Amino acid sequence: MALLFFRKRWKHALLIMLATMLVDVDHLLANPIYDPERCSIGFHPLHKSGFILLYFALCFFPKTRLVGLGLSIHMALDWLDCG
Repeated sequence: MALLFFRKRWKHALLIMLATMLVDVDHLLANPIYDPERCSIGFHPLHKSGFILLYFALCFFPKTRLVGLGLSIHMALDWLDCG
């Protein structure tokens, strides 16, 4: 995605979007830390709907767009895993 949409600065875009995966640090608060049957969305603090709306809103501001995209993609992939 970084190379496709941010050709001139794809390395920068990739690093920022990869850094957004640190949002999973909230999994360390769960007991057990990993449960294959648990849906992350709505369970972990940074995966709740209020934060997800904030992540989506960040996509619309140029200075936070890459962070918003990375977090929104992360949440969408976590949601797909809930099925």
